Amino acid sequence: MAVKSAERVLRIFEHLSNFPHGLTAKQISEQLGYAGSSTFEILRTLSDNEYLLVDESKCYTLGPKLIRLGINAAAFLDINRIAAPILRWLMDTLSETVFMAVLSGDEVVYVSKINSDKTILTNASIGSRKPIYCTGLGKAFLSFMEPARSHDIIERLQFKPLTSTTVCSKQELYQQMEEFRGQGYAVDDGEIEEGLWCAAVPIYDVNNQVVAAVSVSGPRERMTQKRELVIKAILQASRDISRKCGCIRQES
Repeated sequence: MAVKSAERVLRIFEHLSNFPHGLTAKQISEQLGYAGSSTFEILRTLSDNEYLLVDESKCYTLGPKLIRLGINAAAFLDINRIAAPILRWLMDTLSETVFMAVLSGDEVVYVSKINSDKTILTNASIGSRKPIYCTGLGKAFLSFMEPARSHDIIERLQFKPLTSTTVCSKQELYQQMEEFRGQGYAVDDGEIEEGLWCAAVPIYDVNNQVVAAVSVSGPRERMTQKRELVIKAILQASRDISRKCGCIRQES
């Protein structure tokens, strides 16, 4: 069942996209068939939160926050397109499940998943959100993003043990990050799901900022037996996707 107020907000956005010079609250209510008072309240809320702009003539236009959201959405779609063939290559090379995620607040959001014929059951799926501190993908973000931003995130985390090996303190996480920076990739050893071993790497954009992370996951015994191959392949994937995103980094 549609939520009426949310549906009206979406229709207002769509309608205003056809009027670059804006419309008044009266014009919007009449053209969409909404009551004037409720339309005005919606418009005021949206403009107060910068989703709409209102000028001196009381005309409403799409606001700057929508522009930022649109740019971010476009970036996520674009990186999926860029990364797709390389993620497929990674899965074909390792015959293990491959994920890509972006950062949303203090969590990672899965935006791509490629299963192999050896895929194991996991509770991670496209669109799902996971804690940043106990996933390989999250640790890749924390280890390779700007130190100040990483520090801010870690200092406000609330640690909860999800398995017997979940990192449960800031000190332990900082120690892991130092190790991960030195080796160029992050590891989750059964911290979010028992028995799963995951290696993850950052993806950089043209400004050398971490915009996504890629991981390969599988049963611990199988993954550690081919660890050298896993690390070599995932580091190559990181370089290739980052290069296609415009990043130019010196090889270590």
